[in-house]
Amino acid sequence: MQPQPAIFEEQEIRRVYDEATETWWFSVIDIVQILTQQPDYQTARKYWNKLKERLGKEGSQLVTNCHQLKMAAEDGKQRLTDAATAETLLRLVQSVPSPKAEPIKLWLAKVGYERMQEMADPALSLERARETWQKHGRSEKWIQQRMTGQETRNKLTDYWKEHDIKEGEEYAILTNIIHQEWAEVDVKAHKAMKGLKTQNLRDHMSEAELIFTALAELSTRQIAESVDATGMDENEAAAKTGGGIAKKARLELEGKTGRKVVSAENYLPPAKKKLREH
Repeated sequence: MQPQPAIFEEQEIRRVYDEATETWWFSVIDIVQILTQQPDYQTARKYWNKLKERLGKEGSQLVTNCHQLKMAAEDGKQRLTDAATAETLLRLVQSVPSPKAEPIKLWLAKVGYERMQEMADPALSLERARETWQKHGRSEKWIQQRMTGQETRNKLTDYWKEHDIKEGEEYAILTNIIHQEWAEVDVKAHKAMKGLKTQNLRDHMSEAELIFTALAELSTRQIAESVDATGMDENEAAAKTGGGIAKKARLELEGKTGRKVVSAENYLPPAKKKLREH
């Protein structure tokens, strides 16, 4: 299953895609948090637990149709959480009185249809990503750098996949090594610096952060290719060296400009920033 957050009214909803069954599984708590309009994740989790208990006593099939799947938690780690398909969630929405019920239902139906389109034409997913970033106020220059960086990232993960690196945990370990080397801060700490929880760090990077991330990953891949790095040990060495090359470039730039590349800047909506300050 591949993780890929979705966006509903500027709020991220965690989801994973099951390639075998061609089905999206969404975080139930994320949906409940939007329906109940709770700014606090833990409050939404408690609401869902009580609702789940009530539905269970009523003999509802909604609870049995939910499954525990690993998704990124607030601390950045992959943790088990209740997940459900769009079909199950459409029925669950009826159990939560909310002005957001109808918009969520329409959104869930739209997400399912878009996935079928993207499977037939993968370029559509890139175009939708571009449209989302534009709606969120990103500049064309930032969008281009984000897409270029993603292409660099994909080439690196393709290399890992072909050289005995397991998707998931081992990808995350190597990614964190690269990030720690070039930024001198790991992924979790960088997200915390920006006030992020389940959000994608790269979607909140500055242009400079995106460029140095891409340089580190490009360097890592080319170094790995030059020695045909295979397995974790050899690819860890390549990751440290590749990240180190980007670190040297970052330090040189910071020395010339007097400005730090790694920053707390983000693209979170103003309302979310306000909530976090209280």
